[in-house]
Amino acid sequence: MPELPEVETVRRGLEPQICGRRIVGVICRVPRLRLPLDPQLEMLLGGQVIHAISRRAKYLLFKLDKGTLLLHLGMSGVLRLVKSEAPIAKHDHVDLRLDDGQLLRFNDTRRFGLLLYLQGDPNLHSLLQHLGPEPLETDLPEDYLFTRSRKRNLAIKNFIMDQKVLVGVGNIYASEALFAAGIDPRRKAGRIKRQESITLLRCIQAILAEAIIAGGTTLKDFRQSDGRPGYFKQQLQVYGRKGMGCLQCDGTIQQVTLGQRSTYFCENCQG
Repeated sequence: MPELPEVETVRRGLEPQICGRRIVGVICRVPRLRLPLDPQLEMLLGGQVIHAISRRAKYLLFKLDKGTLLLHLGMSGVLRLVKSEAPIAKHDHVDLRLDDGQLLRFNDTRRFGLLLYLQGDPNLHSLLQHLGPEPLETDLPEDYLFTRSRKRNLAIKNFIMDQKVLVGVGNIYASEALFAAGIDPRRKAGRIKRQESITLLRCIQAILAEAIIAGGTTLKDFRQSDGRPGYFKQQLQVYGRKGMGCLQCDGTIQQVTLGQRSTYFCENCQG
C-alpha cells in the first residue's frame, strides 16, 4: 500500500501541473471503488477549478470552488496525467477531463481506493475526523509518543501504525524507524522509556522526510505521477530483507508477524 511518502510524492508531482485547471468532464467506468462513486459526480465537479492539493494522512484533498475532492489510492491506486487520446488500459476507472485537454486518470487494480466529493469542512468527515497528528508537524511535542503510549499493552510497532495515534506511518517505515531507533518492534508500547520515545519520533520524522525527498519507495503497485518509480527502496535497512545480513552488525534480519503484518528487525541492533 502506498504510504505517506508515496502519497506526498504524488501530491507534489501533480500540484504544479493541475492547480488552476478547470474540470470540464468526468468519466466513471465503474460504479464503485471501495465505496460507491456518486452518479452525479460529473455534474458536481464540472466547471470547478482545482485551486490546491493538500494531504491528510494518506488522503489527497483537491480544493475546488465549492467543495473538496477526497481521494485515497488504496493498495494499488495510481494517478497520472495523460493526453486525451491516451488509450484506456485495464483498471483505468476514472478520468477527470481538464480544460487544457489532459486527463487526470485514476487506475486501481484492486479497487480499494476511493473518490468522494465533500462539501463543507473535509476535516469533519468521518474518514478524517479522528485521525492523529501528522508526524512531520513542526509543533508536535517531542514526548508525544511517550505520553500517548502509557499503559498501552500492544506492540510498539502496532502502536505507531495506529492512525489515531500518528498518521501515515505504514508497515515499511514503521520497521525502518524502529530499526533506526534500536527498539524491538515486539516490545509493549507502555514499556518504552521517555528518551526512547523521543528518539523513535525523531527517526520516524527523519525517515519519512528522506523518503519524500527520494520519491517514495519502489513497490510493485506504486509509480510516481509521471510514471517513474520511487527511489527509497535502495536505502531500506530491514524491510523485505529476511535472512539477509544486517547492514549495521553481523546479525541476520528476522521476520515475525505483528498485527497480521510482516515485521523485520535485527535482534542484535534492536535489543
